[in-house]
Amino acid sequence: MKLLIVTAVAQFRDQVHELFKKANIESFSGSGIDGYKSSPALLKTSSWFPGEVGGVESHLFFAFTSEEKVGRLLQLLTDFNKDLETDNPLKMVVLPVEKYV
Repeated sequence: MKLLIVTAVAQFRDQVHELFKKANIESFSGSGIDGYKSSPALLKTSSWFPGEVGGVESHLFFAFTSEEKVGRLLQLLTDFNKDLETDNPLKMVVLPVEKYV
């Protein structure tokens, strides 16, 4: 069993849901988060008020699943990122799960 974590800017939330479905990962969780980069230009332009420094609306998704499904999702995310015209690709990490109940 593996724990996978995917992060995405808010505009890609629906696409991430579709990619999970295509990978046959039917159960996953998600939450809204603020994403930060150390680029001052990005932070100033992403705020409603240019003088304010804040995070970019993002989402974090996670699921416990099989290695086979992780491989499929990894390929789908890689393909998705190839066609992006933004500096905010989908990111994924995979962690082994040694024990669980």
